[in-house]
Amino acid sequence: MSRRHPTVAEDEIRGTAQGTAPVPLSVLDLVTVGSGRTAGDALRTSVAIARLTESRGFHRYWVAEHHSMPGVASSSPAVILAHLAAHTSRIRLGSGGVMLPNHAPLVIAEQFGTLEALAPGRIDLGLGRAPGTDGATAAALRRSDRLREGADDFPEQLMELTRFLDDDFPDGHPYRRIHAVPGPVQATSPGGVQSPHRPPVWLLGSSGFSAQLAGSLGLPFAFAHHFSAQNTIPALDLYRESFRPSAALDEPYALIGVSALATDDEKEARRQVRAAALSMIRLRTGRPGLVPTPEEAEAHEFSPMEEEFAASWNANVIHGTADEVRAGLDDLHKRTGADELMLTGNAHSGDVRLRSYELVADAYGLPAAAAAS
Repeated sequence: MSRRHPTVAEDEIRGTAQGTAPVPLSVLDLVTVGSGRTAGDALRTSVAIARLTESRGFHRYWVAEHHSMPGVASSSPAVILAHLAAHTSRIRLGSGGVMLPNHAPLVIAEQFGTLEALAPGRIDLGLGRAPGTDGATAAALRRSDRLREGADDFPEQLMELTRFLDDDFPDGHPYRRIHAVPGPVQATSPGGVQSPHRPPVWLLGSSGFSAQLAGSLGLPFAFAHHFSAQNTIPALDLYRESFRPSAALDEPYALIGVSALATDDEKEARRQVRAAALSMIRLRTGRPGLVPTPEEAEAHEFSPMEEEFAASWNANVIHGTADEVRAGLDDLHKRTGADELMLTGNAHSGDVRLRSYELVADAYGLPAAAAAS
């Protein structure tokens, strides 16, 4: 039977810089939940940020899979993306990322095929091989404690997922007659019509493994600079050196996730990022909770070790006034040569996060806000 494979157009991957920004600007949303707030509050903030950044010319909006973290309400990226798709009309939406070893590839192909049907030509499928949580939670997700084995199987899982997305298992394969629906099989059914596109696959990473794999497969690559800054340039170099042209890309395309928070006042920015650092300290010491308020952080007596961690953590957070954040982003772009900057602003208040993206847009002269559709 003849099959028409869906395609990935390169312009669905490569963005266009707006205003005076050196490269396209995008958003990574952790759907953070602050002290005294609910997950519903956080999700409403995500809608507001998605609508604002769409109206200001940001290129894409991704949500990341995390589990068992009270301050992060993004355990179900596909559900959140469906909600965001209903409240936006142009901005690309995607996962940054889905942690593939936590899931059966067929399930992810079905979820993102559904998202593609809801928002045609706007969906990205970013994939990672980390669990997005602690080992015990990962074991509960996978119903197995053989976590290392899951990570080692990532290339095989990726290939299986890609074949489900393209509906092109070879003859004789045990999955030859299994189809991800919505998907290409619908175009081959009598009277069937199916979108010629499928979500582009991105590989995410914080080390060299995914960088090299993305390059060898000719896939776009997203690096987690926001929590692995020391590995950014080596990983990007490895990706570019490993790159082989593919049906998706003729040349490498790499974005980096960047912690960035702009406020109207430099002092306020320092207050906000110190509270976010306290949240990370609690997470790293096995006490995850809601993101504290700046007042909570000011009242907290930081131990010398905590002070050292907070200083080290915030050294990689670009924060301050809009002009300071713009200068920091420009410098980071020059140092890394990244093709896209994906900003994540971690703060207790949704209003602070929303204002940060507005200030960055103004600093780069991005298009004026239009009425949200």
